[in-house]
Amino acid sequence: MQSPGKSLTEALVSAHTEDRLTIGVYESAKIMNDDPDSVSFCVLATDEEYECDIALQIHFTLIQAFCFDNDISIVRVNDLQRLVKILGDKAGDLEDAHCVLITNPNEDSWKDPALEKLHLFCEESRSLNDWVPEITLLER
Repeated sequence: MQSPGKSLTEALVSAHTEDRLTIGVYESAKIMNDDPDSVSFCVLATDEEYECDIALQIHFTLIQAFCFDNDISIVRVNDLQRLVKILGDKAGDLEDAHCVLITNPNEDSWKDPALEKLHLFCEESRSLNDWVPEITLLER
């Protein structure tokens, strides 16, 4: 089985090309509030520079709670720079990339094999009481 990092990269690239990404804490919160059923996956990203950012941690806690309440799979990534590279031009600046949602506007999106592997990874992690597993992104 391929690594969760590879699956996440593939899912993000695929969602990017299909315009199914929402990037930014506030933008993500708005989508989750307006249409939580459209959200398939959530990525929270930070790095050492932002670990002590209390406001960001509060946002993360609220987003996690929302994801749990709405059965949205969620992971953490501790390499914001690498995530921004994967997101490319869509990422904007670093602050925007702290929260990334993958949405599915059509039924075919559920058949994304990388996304399916990520959902399974999250399911297995939850069974081990790891509610927000951390994924290491691989170099591209």
